Amino acid sequence: MNIRPDQLGAQLKRQLAAVYIVSGDEPLQVSECCDQIRQQARKQGFTERHVYHIDNSFDWGDFLAAANSLSLFAEKQILELRMPNGKPGDAGRKALQEYLKHPSDDNLLLIITDRLDSATQKAKWFKTLEQEGLFIPIWPIEHDKLPGWIARRLKSQGFEASQDALSLLCERIEGNLLAASQEIEKLKLLANDKKIEVETVREAVSDSARYDVFQLADAALNGDPKAVVKILGGLKSEGIEPPIVLWALVRDVRLLSHLSRLKSRGTPLNVAYDQAAKAHGMSPFILKKRKHLLEKCMARHSERAFRQMLIHTGHIDKSVKGLEKLNSWDELLNLSLNLAGLPTLAHT
Repeated sequence: MNIRPDQLGAQLKRQLAAVYIVSGDEPLQVSECCDQIRQQARKQGFTERHVYHIDNSFDWGDFLAAANSLSLFAEKQILELRMPNGKPGDAGRKALQEYLKHPSDDNLLLIITDRLDSATQKAKWFKTLEQEGLFIPIWPIEHDKLPGWIARRLKSQGFEASQDALSLLCERIEGNLLAASQEIEKLKLLANDKKIEVETVREAVSDSARYDVFQLADAALNGDPKAVVKILGGLKSEGIEPPIVLWALVRDVRLLSHLSRLKSRGTPLNVAYDQAAKAHGMSPFILKKRKHLLEKCMARHSERAFRQMLIHTGHIDKSVKGLEKLNSWDELLNLSLNLAGLPTLAHT
């Protein structure tokens, strides 16, 4: 059976299914659906949870062994399969079909994947799973639907916002639902009588950190070294931790490396953006909105240069963890300026 994310809460109240497949490229909605399922399962005695990350080396025998043997201390268990590409392979298909031959009321199967293509949804193993449980496909919220999504989210928490406030908020978050969720939490603290007006949104914006990690990444991609130095200095002075800055830069370097590789193989850029968005769990809509910045950066650097930057991020990560004797902030500046086009001496 196929249901929408907004129908999940009501379904969980009626009955807990034996199998849930949550599929999509929008991280916040995927996470919140899975949290609802886990919470309801715990209420019904599923106190143990096994999480499996599926890749080519995964041993499906471990999954079947867990399904067939319960802990002495837990009556019921959640078996959570995180399968990014949605393709279990031959061994996985056989294991899932074997699992369904011997279902147990003491097991709940939760499968989490990126968006599944139509061919996968027609596959026998998937159809069998869907018949036994629920499939929850999740799509990015389109730009014109975003104000309604935010309004409903606020209403569910006892708040209401004017249309102008919603429009301004949508401009700020640019389709990023995770950012929307964070902004909503701030707005709730600032709202008078649980009402959010344009002034409330403006106050939240002016109250936000002067420099954020996304501005740093955009400045680097744009090839603006002066802005990079200014923003990174602001982040440091405001007490932002190096791992947060590194996360934003790594996200873009990985993306650029992937796009550059696809481009070098002759993949049309529009197709490359769709493939990269899926591979990196990003909204294609948001990715294409940054198209000019990404292409500007790719024009400055080769595929090999992006690979070198990825190696550099690994050294920065080790320095943050104290495993290498490097100054994390110096290295973050070095990496950012490298992205911006300056011939810096990246650590290798």
